[in-house]
Amino acid sequence: MAFEELIRDWDGEQVVVHHDGATSSWMLIGVHSTVLGPSMGGTRMKSYATIGEALEDVLRLSNAMTWKHAAAGMPYGGGKAVLAVTEVPGRGTRERRALLLRYADLVESLHGTYVTAADMNTGEADMDTIGERTSHVLGRSTANGGSGDPGAATAIGVFHGIEATLKRVFGSDDLGGRSVLVQGLGSVGSRLAEHLHEAGAALLLADLDSAQASTLADELGAKVVDTDDVMTTECDVFSPCATGRVLTEATIPHLRCRIVAGAANNQLGVAEDGERLRDAGILFAPDFVINAGGVIHLSGYETLGWDDATMAERLEAIGDTLLEVFERADLEGVSTAAAADRMARARVAAARG
Repeated sequence: MAFEELIRDWDGEQVVVHHDGATSSWMLIGVHSTVLGPSMGGTRMKSYATIGEALEDVLRLSNAMTWKHAAAGMPYGGGKAVLAVTEVPGRGTRERRALLLRYADLVESLHGTYVTAADMNTGEADMDTIGERTSHVLGRSTANGGSGDPGAATAIGVFHGIEATLKRVFGSDDLGGRSVLVQGLGSVGSRLAEHLHEAGAALLLADLDSAQASTLADELGAKVVDTDDVMTTECDVFSPCATGRVLTEATIPHLRCRIVAGAANNQLGVAEDGERLRDAGILFAPDFVINAGGVIHLSGYETLGWDDATMAERLEAIGDTLLEVFERADLEGVSTAAAADRMARARVAAARG
């Protein structure tokens, strides 16, 4: 889809598109909403086939961040950034540092309209570098005044969310003996697998890096599932923790699970896929609700001054929010995705009003 069409069909507030000749990269920032506060979302560093795909990614992801903050009750609006590079520069290299510093200047030029954080292929060390040029960044290392990597909090939130889905479907949140397939074993997926193992789940693990999957499986006594077989593997819970758009008209008919509950962003291919899951008898935990632990961590520690006990309570409350979504979906006769969307939009509308 062309630039003009993507932006015309988007309901956000501002798009920044900058080609940085010095680093041969495209820098894109989507500010979807500032109704609840400054837009906030991570910076994704990735190689794209076309710049149009990068723009589509940043617009779609910034939308989801608005609803994520709203559902979690955080004082931020939705934003997202993409650094579209020919090849992702290695960590600690001069090329990476130069790219991040020039990107930091772009973030600073927005004067706080957008606050960045880590995302795919970026981490707390990168936020430290960005923090050298702008204060509009969350998730720096604790040594540099930040709260560190929020991945652990995201994993804990997803764990509580899975407990809530089990309670809804099976009447108990006990994970003992329940089969859970975790797809994607990065910062969040690997930590989630550890929590599930400790709770007694029968773990199935899948990752494009088969060696990593095998190593973690050996540590946790789990079974490795080939990535080509993920959608057709029987399990109680399918937990997508890698890239988005895995739940589509083509894949949903092949699912052999009762629950989909994972950390990946934008798991539905299109909105109608929420109804397809409902029709298939699969309970879907809307991604922007269940994976909000990261933004809760960043906002709670760095903006709201929470202590560890408050943080633990708020992460556990993700499960309560999901149970509310499930109740709304049943009462309104809609998919859980639609119910979550309505809830988040109502909170933004109330703030605007």
